[in-house]
Amino acid sequence: MNLMSDLLRQEVTATAEKIVVKVGTRVLTDRQGNLDLDRIGALAEQLTAVAESGRQIVLVTSGAVGAGMHRLGMNNRPTDVATLQAIAAVGQTDLMQTYQTLFNEHGRIAAQVLLTANELDDRVSYLNVRNTLLELLELSVIPVVNENDTVSVDELQTTFGDNDQLAALVTNLLGAQLLIILSDVDGLYTGCPNAADSELVSTVTSFNETISSYVQESSGGLGTGGMGSKLNAVRMVTLAGENAVIANGREADVLSRVLAGEMLGTLFVAEGKTLSPWKRWLRFSAQPQGKISLDDGACAAIQQGGSSLLAIGIASLEGHFNKGDVVQLCNLNGQELARGLTNYNSDELHKIRGHRSEEFQQILGQCPYDEVIHRDNLALV
Repeated sequence: MNLMSDLLRQEVTATAEKIVVKVGTRVLTDRQGNLDLDRIGALAEQLTAVAESGRQIVLVTSGAVGAGMHRLGMNNRPTDVATLQAIAAVGQTDLMQTYQTLFNEHGRIAAQVLLTANELDDRVSYLNVRNTLLELLELSVIPVVNENDTVSVDELQTTFGDNDQLAALVTNLLGAQLLIILSDVDGLYTGCPNAADSELVSTVTSFNETISSYVQESSGGLGTGGMGSKLNAVRMVTLAGENAVIANGREADVLSRVLAGEMLGTLFVAEGKTLSPWKRWLRFSAQPQGKISLDDGACAAIQQGGSSLLAIGIASLEGHFNKGDVVQLCNLNGQELARGLTNYNSDELHKIRGHRSEEFQQILGQCPYDEVIHRDNLALV
């Protein structure tokens, strides 16, 4: 065992005051697809113990579709969206009732919070969700968050479940110091987890091509989130300056042991400084409404100089967007460099791109802003 990795893990888990735990369908269900009441009960007991220790904890759960399929006597996951949404509506009731019953056994109240991507895209809704979750935590309630499958199409159709991404977004929204993803594998392996020469990666301090090459996806079962989805979620958290762990949710007392600093699963260490709440929303939650391509000088000024975006550095733009919308900033090869809030709509930018701000008055009849995007409203990606 690497002593430095051991000490690092103990420090990360000991200092985390706000924690998000994501649990997948394959952890929540048995081999027949039934909700595994013993495992969910053990999870509720561990979550309660964390809350009683003075830490704040949020649960992001999958399992609505799986629970609905069991209730309706279905063995094969349907492919059409309408049926999946109906099944999710049935299953969500069973899932939440199960959580509430099992948390009640430990004297805890659980609150259901159903979200869609649109609610985390809009800044006002985003803040409302944040305030609600924080208030629930202040009331010593354990929020149980799930994608609203009955109205959210993408989560049901995607190859990898959006609940991994949702857990990362909730982590960043709350400024939680630690995301723990409980899956049906022990963590990130150097190859196929079942291969004899494959080894568990204990600690990842930075993402690179080697780490990405380790991703192995499995098919079958009720779940939709593979290791690629989990790594994307983890990446969102570590880039925001927080830490994450992927561990096997079927291990006995896994949550308690991870938080005790035991070397379970894979620890992903924060990269860089902690982002502000505003930059987290801008970079990870807000959905871009257009794309602006920059010349080499503008790219360097933004990436290396921390400058605002000026119209003279804009080479081209795509999409129709309004003032105040979030847009992508890309280099001439199409690589995304940053996201930001534009001070001008797309029609105005088509007219002033490549021009200096002193010319705006003549071109537009006004010059409300010298910058197309102020550096305070920019987040590098």
